[in-house]
Amino acid sequence: MVLNWIWVAFFIVAFVIALVKLVFWGDFEVFPAMMDSTFASSKTAFEISLGLTGVLSLWLGIMKIGEKGGVVNVLARLLSPIFTKLFPDIPKGHPVTGSIFMNIAANMLGLDNAATPLGLKAMEQLKEIEDGRLKTEKEQGRISDSQMKEMSVTATNPMIMFLVLNTSGLTLIPISIMVYRAQMGAAQPTDIFIPILLATFFSTLAGIVITSFYQKINLLNRTILLTLGGAALVVASVIWGFGQMDSILMNKVSTSTANIMLMVIIIAFILAGVRKKVNVYDAFIEGAKEGFTTAVRIIPYLVAILVGIGVFRASGAMDMLIDGIRWCVEACGANSDFVGALPTALMKPLSGSGARGMMVDAMTTYGADSFIGRLSCIFQGSTDTTFYILAVYFGSVGIVKTRHAVACGLLADLAGIIAAIAIAYLFFG
Repeated sequence: MVLNWIWVAFFIVAFVIALVKLVFWGDFEVFPAMMDSTFASSKTAFEISLGLTGVLSLWLGIMKIGEKGGVVNVLARLLSPIFTKLFPDIPKGHPVTGSIFMNIAANMLGLDNAATPLGLKAMEQLKEIEDGRLKTEKEQGRISDSQMKEMSVTATNPMIMFLVLNTSGLTLIPISIMVYRAQMGAAQPTDIFIPILLATFFSTLAGIVITSFYQKINLLNRTILLTLGGAALVVASVIWGFGQMDSILMNKVSTSTANIMLMVIIIAFILAGVRKKVNVYDAFIEGAKEGFTTAVRIIPYLVAILVGIGVFRASGAMDMLIDGIRWCVEACGANSDFVGALPTALMKPLSGSGARGMMVDAMTTYGADSFIGRLSCIFQGSTDTTFYILAVYFGSVGIVKTRHAVACGLLADLAGIIAAIAIAYLFFG
């Protein structure tokens, strides 16, 4: 329901602003620009889905090998203690915990192409759990056909927690951002590494806390406290380790680490399949077919969300929002240096490619080593594309009632934005 009203608001706000521009300012270009954006965004949505087809087929094929080889079940057993606390509605030891871990690990390494198909696989398994529960309740006469139909398109607590862990954008190695900084002539392309790591950690922590509050999950228990403490220690160790390297070595090590770990996962899954005497090739083909089907299924959801965002941008509503924020900050007597980087922060929940363009534009306009240029990079790395993830992940399993998913995702984004601003002033202010 929330996503529905947000989508409607994109069009209504855009139309009103465009009408005002036409009537009072004589801007005859705004409506053609908005219509052009609808066609361009629709094309982009299809191209994204088409581009995902190969990657989805590859990684869902690899995951199928892992399933049949028993790797996912092993991961599920290892992660069961913490996952039973954060995902109490998931049956203990269920293979979906392994899929969730693989998705989170890929996100942490900045491997977006691998993370998406792994996440879609996890969402599909979460949907299977819910469908099984609903079928049992219907057979026992506890729910009617109409209730079952309505509940089958409603996001469950585990789905929402998993989605928020994705939208909070926990990233250990922001490879692509460092590459963009190098291309834009930054003297030290890696100087935003530690700030991004800190900001994304706070964003993820806030997402867990906020979602747990909504779902009445008790975080004050030994398992979760030890896990979060361990995560903080890992983050501190990574910060210290990379802090001992120069920029060139840091780029080489981060890139190599991410790709070596990815290749290790592939080889481990294949060897596990061989050990279990699985026909690895047939298992891969079986999973790859699921990837192709999923890629086709998400096209309508992507078209919907990207067209709404495109119209909102083309109308000039985003620029007006930024100008309004700048005026408010200056009226309060606060430092408004950070406002120039806000387009990246505000665009990131809506569109990854749009936020990337905003980041590059900020570095081009103000300089890669300017405060705004660096802050825009921290914004880009501290959160993820909330609405894109909502559209793709929920769309892949037919979820239309998102409950508190949007609120939790956006609040986690807000925490990441606030943390990014504070950390940028601390490091570069």
